[in-house]
Amino acid sequence: MQIYRPWSLIARVFLPFAAGCYLSYLFRTINALIATHLSSDAELGTADLGLLTSVYFFVFAAAQIPIGILLDRFGPRRVQSALLLLAAGGAVLFAVSTGFLSLLIARAMIGLGVAASLTAGLKSVILWFPRERGGLLNGYLVMLGSLGAVTATAPAEHLLTWIGWRQLFAILAIATAATAILIYVVVPDRAVPPTTGRATLRSVFGDRRFWRMAPLSATCVGSSWSLQGLWASPWLTDVEGLDRASLVRQLLTMSIVLSCGAWLFGTTVHYIKRRGLGPETVLAMVAILFVAAELALILRAPVPSIVPWSVVAVVGTTTVASFAVIADHFPPELAGRANGALNLLHFGWAFLAQFGTGLILEQWSVNGGHRPVQAYQIAFSLNVAIQIAALLWFALPPGRDLASQTRPIPSLVPADVFDDVESISSYEDWVILPPSEDDVAW
Repeated sequence: MQIYRPWSLIARVFLPFAAGCYLSYLFRTINALIATHLSSDAELGTADLGLLTSVYFFVFAAAQIPIGILLDRFGPRRVQSALLLLAAGGAVLFAVSTGFLSLLIARAMIGLGVAASLTAGLKSVILWFPRERGGLLNGYLVMLGSLGAVTATAPAEHLLTWIGWRQLFAILAIATAATAILIYVVVPDRAVPPTTGRATLRSVFGDRRFWRMAPLSATCVGSSWSLQGLWASPWLTDVEGLDRASLVRQLLTMSIVLSCGAWLFGTTVHYIKRRGLGPETVLAMVAILFVAAELALILRAPVPSIVPWSVVAVVGTTTVASFAVIADHFPPELAGRANGALNLLHFGWAFLAQFGTGLILEQWSVNGGHRPVQAYQIAFSLNVAIQIAALLWFALPPGRDLASQTRPIPSLVPADVFDDVESISSYEDWVILPPSEDDVAW
């Protein structure tokens, strides 16, 4: 098996998967920019718009477990390239659709097509790069991917002045198909470690540490995606009274903060792990900050709205810390399943939060083209209450129990399960690692 140099790995493995992650973020947030166009062209109500946007999250979430299994069995190259072709077809259908049902089907196809974008990238990092660099590279992956959210603001708005949203989606379809071909042709094959029938999802969903962390990560990350992906735009127009130009500028700022936050979290996780601390510390601190930012919005605190909204945006990159917990806790042969299980909760909550917010807002009538502040306050408060409950659950076990739960996963499941898994081969036996830090300047 050929040993690749670090920069060759970055060019042939990391960057192609980062391009897929970029498209995922772009498709996820583009509806916030074209919401008014969709509402007028397809005559969509608030609840319809919420469902149309959130079905992306629903399909994305439903696909995570099967995709995790496929990634562990067939590897990220084949799975990602095939699914991106489906996303390209969904983008074509979205571009030519005129009714709500066809738009909904197209959006669902896009959601399924990009459902492996993040987890395939995470799996490729585990397969190809040194384990101690995983948190840092995950941060870079999310940072580059989140540039798609940046593109879905001012750059896409400038394109919309020249072409319509339908032509924009036609361009996205071409870019998505090209990325699928790039991944299939450029990314080299990597032997996927064998698994046994006993190394299954039961090892993930039966793990106490997973269920201690997952609700907090899901309610924070999912709510952040829900707000930035759709409801930030109506809030800023209805509550803050921003015009179109100001709205686009604020969405652009939030997207830039999102991208920078991914790099910050990746770097922070990398350095605190080197000092013996766990990424759970980062997750808890971000959750507290997120709740404070949402309360500042709900209570109309006398601070510039860009401050709490920037916090809302940056929380969407907390996945870097959450997946670092997963990478530390589960063996490599379970990485796809474990990441998929966590992502299932992330996107499942994003769907519930985004669709539920639309249903709540629909209970208030529009007055002068805007909904009242009270409608948003009630909808956002429900999210905050659930996040606080998840934070209390995360902090509930005493320190002694927490220490026992930070041991490797074999201590949390029957020993014979992981005796079988570990007897297959060690990480270093089946992964050919690039030169160590002493030999190469990464």
